[in-house]
Amino acid sequence: MPHIDKLLVELGQRSYAIEIGHGLLPGLGSAIGKLVPNCRHTAIVFDRAVATHAAQVSQSLSTQGLRVTEIEVPSGEESKSVEQLSALWQQLLDGRTDRGSLIVAVGGGVIGDLAGFAAATFARGLSLVQVPTTLLSQVDSSVGGKTGINLPTAKNIVGAFWQPLHVCIDLATLVTLPDRQFLSGLAEVVKYGVIMLPELLDYLQQNANSIRSRDPAALRHIIAQSCRAKASVVQDDERELTGRRAILNYGHTFAHAIEATAGYGTWLHGEAVAIGMNMAAILAAELGRVDGTFVNRQRQLLCDLGLPINYADADPEAMWQAMQHDKKVQHGTLRFILPMGRYGNVQLVDGISKQQAVAAINAALV
Repeated sequence: MPHIDKLLVELGQRSYAIEIGHGLLPGLGSAIGKLVPNCRHTAIVFDRAVATHAAQVSQSLSTQGLRVTEIEVPSGEESKSVEQLSALWQQLLDGRTDRGSLIVAVGGGVIGDLAGFAAATFARGLSLVQVPTTLLSQVDSSVGGKTGINLPTAKNIVGAFWQPLHVCIDLATLVTLPDRQFLSGLAEVVKYGVIMLPELLDYLQQNANSIRSRDPAALRHIIAQSCRAKASVVQDDERELTGRRAILNYGHTFAHAIEATAGYGTWLHGEAVAIGMNMAAILAAELGRVDGTFVNRQRQLLCDLGLPINYADADPEAMWQAMQHDKKVQHGTLRFILPMGRYGNVQLVDGISKQQAVAAINAALV
């Protein structure tokens, strides 16, 4: 039996476990059988890049006597669209999916968001299991119940909160992950360090080489720490009603604007987040909330982890316009998550002018 780290996201009747280990996929069918003993049908949603992992999941489910429908979705951010969601709904219908069916999302954040939204909406809600196969989805998007799709000019603007029944994180899926995608996921780990866990920043700084070489012990540690941090925030503010959960969007207002203006897929999400965190730290420094040491340490850590910090082709005016569609806009006021004074302390800040935001963007052009 593989060693399993088990974390609980405590949300009352919607509580669920996150399991982290190596070689978990072959046993997923048994785990689902215990969670949903009356389930007879599962629909696996995956993209071609993880077809091998999806086949393992399919075999595991079939061994438990479940009827399995396999639905392949094109790879890439472009699949988080109204058109692809509609196609997915139709494939679920063609596969005789009903209220007793279970959806298993196998893949990165795109698949998790798309399949999760389909689960939230098809037949007015189906049970969902997340099987994240990228580092970014393992530490972030698979936990917390956010699902959604993009519109052409706004990322994740249409969606639903839909908690999974279970999250299965198999570290073996990271072995074949392309280097660029792997490094992209580290941006969200850095984010947790900045907003909540200064000790995680220390660990990243001290173990950057081991992490970049995918040392199993180092990966287990940073994934578990990230999942604990996110679970803690989600438990406090599941549906972003108190403002607590908004801290998870540190760097994301800039990042989503980068993605929208550059064209989805030009930058990987984690790459955009890394640049966005640099811009957010610069903005915080301009406002006197942090000093230059804070900005430089974060910048150096991102570089040590192989992440970008600058966007030479940024269009500040277009980015500012894209930001007006950010989910944190309330009553026409754009708000940013910005650090205050030290690592581990961020706040939701409004009243940021266009001039201040554009200055931060311009500072990260080169």
